[in-house]
Amino acid sequence: MTRRERLTATLRGEPVDRPAVNFYEIGGFLVNPDDPDEYNIYNSPSWRPLLELAENHTDIIRLVSPVRAQSHLAWDGSSNVGIRSQFVREETWEENNSRFTRQTFTIHGKELTALSRRDKNLDTVWTVEYLLKSIDDIKLYLELPDEIFDENIDVEHLAEEEKKLGDRGIIMVDTEDPVCAVAALFTLEDFSVFAYTEQDLFHKLLEKHARFIQKRTEKVAREFPGRLWRIYGPEYVTEPLLPASLFEEYVVRYTGPMVSKIKEYGGIVRIHSHGRIKNVVDYFISMGADATDPIEPPPNGDVELKYMREKYGKQMVLFGNIEISDIEHLPSDRFRAMVKQSITDGTSGEGRGFVLTPSSAPYGRTISEQTFRNYQIMVEEVEKLRI
Repeated sequence: MTRRERLTATLRGEPVDRPAVNFYEIGGFLVNPDDPDEYNIYNSPSWRPLLELAENHTDIIRLVSPVRAQSHLAWDGSSNVGIRSQFVREETWEENNSRFTRQTFTIHGKELTALSRRDKNLDTVWTVEYLLKSIDDIKLYLELPDEIFDENIDVEHLAEEEKKLGDRGIIMVDTEDPVCAVAALFTLEDFSVFAYTEQDLFHKLLEKHARFIQKRTEKVAREFPGRLWRIYGPEYVTEPLLPASLFEEYVVRYTGPMVSKIKEYGGIVRIHSHGRIKNVVDYFISMGADATDPIEPPPNGDVELKYMREKYGKQMVLFGNIEISDIEHLPSDRFRAMVKQSITDGTSGEGRGFVLTPSSAPYGRTISEQTFRNYQIMVEEVEKLRI
């Protein structure tokens, strides 16, 4: 089978010649190792063998945002032009090997500010100052006109990336849900307290973001039908951050319509949720999810892959369950045993499908020999099972 055929069959619950193996963000995110930008960690020579391994030997699932200009480091695709420029200004500067970006929202003469930092040797963005810090800030933010969130959505770039990928894999449309968009406005502590104690206001924030996210989702699902999607954000309404009893209120109510629209146009939905999911997986099913990742075992999560296969394997494709910390730190003999066990647990008995996948990816500038070797082992072990 080609890699595209294997992944397509897996998602449909059809027989495959071997289990699929995917490195998630590696081979998933669009990166350029030849870009000389000092903030591009992927131009480090140690990254190239791993990137080539992913491109040439894994079942690629390319994560592409529905917003053309959006990178994997941020989900706000709105540009500060048009009506948005009347309310939002942005300034960027460099200091001590870091790049800082400050956003200032001006609403009725009052200001809300946020500050982020990106370091040269890390492929991530740290939020130094969050936009919303009080109930008054929330009420002020809710007075922003919805038009400032309007996006220039087209599916041409999705089709372009799919054509480039060819038979090496498939495209996965990658989007946040309203919970994720709202959570990004607060510190994690403030988010949890606010979502629990100020539920009416929290719903208003979710509704504000749901309007443009659901509009975007419907347009892309209609114009780029039948593809795999990843929806991220439900993990913010899992224990210990929030009780599972709020999942229906905050996720099913606002993320559920996204799932329905995608499936209405023949799409396949993968719910991304780190951490403790045991008490919310039934909600994934009720929304109509076709797949989930990364299925983390204790202590980072609370479910074993074997349990998920036995209880939900006929309903969902399972992506997991290799922890990135194990890829980076386990000796190769122990790591190989873990990979073998994951393959056994993910494929035993009846089930819709399984993809051997890590929970995340390294985000530093240097890839160690140990890390690279463990990624190789993932490929080796699935190749042994080829029919």
